[in-house]
Amino acid sequence: MQLKFLYPFWGSEALPFEAFLNVVKSNGFDGIEINVPKDSIFETMFYDALKKERQQNPNFICALQQVLGVQPETPDSYLERLLKRLENLVHYQPNFINSHTGRDYFSFEDNCRIIEAIENFSVRYHIPVYHEIHRGRFTFHALTTLKYLEKFPELKLVGDLSHWCVVSESMLQNQEAIIEKVIPHIQHLHARIGFEQTPQVNDPFAPEWEPYLKQYLDWWRQILQFHSEKLQFTMTPEFGPYPYMPEAPFTKVPLADQKALNLKMKAYLKTHLT
Repeated sequence: MQLKFLYPFWGSEALPFEAFLNVVKSNGFDGIEINVPKDSIFETMFYDALKKERQQNPNFICALQQVLGVQPETPDSYLERLLKRLENLVHYQPNFINSHTGRDYFSFEDNCRIIEAIENFSVRYHIPVYHEIHRGRFTFHALTTLKYLEKFPELKLVGDLSHWCVVSESMLQNQEAIIEKVIPHIQHLHARIGFEQTPQVNDPFAPEWEPYLKQYLDWWRQILQFHSEKLQFTMTPEFGPYPYMPEAPFTKVPLADQKALNLKMKAYLKTHLT
């Protein structure tokens, strides 16, 4: 199995897209993961640049994100807005869509209606949709996620276990049986280190975070081992800017360099997972 590394657009929004692509390619990444901004000029530029890149490199991977901001709405109006967003992403023909699906305060039945609609969208357009493990979504908690996996046994997930660590305020001790049931559903990984109080440490390579780095590496190895018969598996080193990146008080200077962390994490994973 080949590991394919995607570079996150998150945190690079100030760069012209061509400059962003140069960062991606010059650092040996196999593709990108991006929440496309709702801006007609950017959307046109992104589409043209992506089309050109794919012509030059047919193996270039494009993962799109579906992330809806919070606003007052019912489950029905949320679903309408979500499906409209997904329809807008079809134009780019992504390799897959990472969907931030549902709400933690929606009922099980409402979240199931939303999941079913997304799964139908995926079948209709032949675009895989993976639902990200994330706070605030239907996947916000490890145990409650199992109920959805029982109802939708073919459900595919993006593995970002940092969120479950925060929600349970633990490093998921005594939840090994739950993780084991979730692993078969994880199709893409976000390589970011969190701990009991936040989904992102300041610098995962600082000595004080070594036990946490080792724990995440162990989880990632378990996931990749289960899926070892796949031809390839994608990972996004996903250290983000503020508010994920801690800042110094008053000056608001980031405590670490986001880009440097993502590049170093890619190198670390290539050494320890391949």
